[in-house]
Amino acid sequence: MLPWLPAPDRAGRWLLLVGAGALASLGFAAVRLPSPVLFGALLAGVVVALTDPHPVDVPPALFKVGQALVGVVIGALVQVSTLARLGRDWPSVLAVTVGTLVVSLLAGRLLALHRGVSRATGAFAMIAGGASGIVALARGLGADERVVTVVQYLRVLMVLLAMPLVSTTLFHPPHGRGELSAPAVHWGADLVFVVGSVALGLLVARLLRAPAANLLGPMVVAVALSGTGWLGTVTVPTLLADLAYALIGLRVGLRFTRDSLARIARLLPLVLLLMVLVIAGCAGMGVLLSAVTGVDRLTAYLATTPGGLFAVLATAADSGSDVTYVLAVQVIRVFAMLLAAPLLARALARSRDTQVPAS
Repeated sequence: MLPWLPAPDRAGRWLLLVGAGALASLGFAAVRLPSPVLFGALLAGVVVALTDPHPVDVPPALFKVGQALVGVVIGALVQVSTLARLGRDWPSVLAVTVGTLVVSLLAGRLLALHRGVSRATGAFAMIAGGASGIVALARGLGADERVVTVVQYLRVLMVLLAMPLVSTTLFHPPHGRGELSAPAVHWGADLVFVVGSVALGLLVARLLRAPAANLLGPMVVAVALSGTGWLGTVTVPTLLADLAYALIGLRVGLRFTRDSLARIARLLPLVLLLMVLVIAGCAGMGVLLSAVTGVDRLTAYLATTPGGLFAVLATAADSGSDVTYVLAVQVIRVFAMLLAAPLLARALARSRDTQVPAS
């Protein structure tokens, strides 16, 4: 542990870890960093991993619950009425989604040219969309979850920094047009929704035994329950969503080493360059989406921005853009990226196997 503290028992280690994570999360929330709980838990896990010769680890069962909860958080975004807003624009939106995937994979392939970065790590680090879901899946898909986490959230941070500058200088939108309201929490229905989605989703995952099933199973069940409206308008209570992000952040942070931190630091110049190219590529697809569908350019730009969903929605509301359209396009991309992840992992594994001669 830290040199000025006595070595506590296992319970004491957990108390220190949780307390440090909570303090860091509050600090990150105060400066409006995206996913402050995940970042706070990640930082606490890194500090413990680097200072404690015998650090604790998140039990596999708890990590599985964290993955499932992240899947439910994503699945709760789906509303039939929201997706219906796309109307006849579906072909264009799907084309933009595929284009984003292609741009991400090209950037990931370039990242994998760096020594020590596998093709799976490069691909999942650079995939634009669903950062929390990709981070939760990374290890199970054969990628280095430490690199994936840093790169994914660095991209989100860059998007958040660039978005107000781009919106103001290129589109000159008015401000104060609207406000993004949070959905009301109905604890009874929401708890039934979360527990049912997690339980049924993990049962499906156990039966299928497919890669990423611990997240995708609950996500698909959540889509069915949320999209059909059987329980009304449901959401995941903030407390449970934060629990999921904390479990994911701790699990990743506790796996850091000094060598891995040094390796990630060496990657940063290349990563930053590739991120600029991905953000520019997505902006270009926003221009095409606007030209083909007739949606105003600011709405199209926000709809295709690669990350920072809730900040994007807040910007859309403040500028008077079509919030529902932005949400629909963003949700479709997140789902496409997460559903494509297991297929991509298999393809990369087969490619790796064919490149390694049999002994």
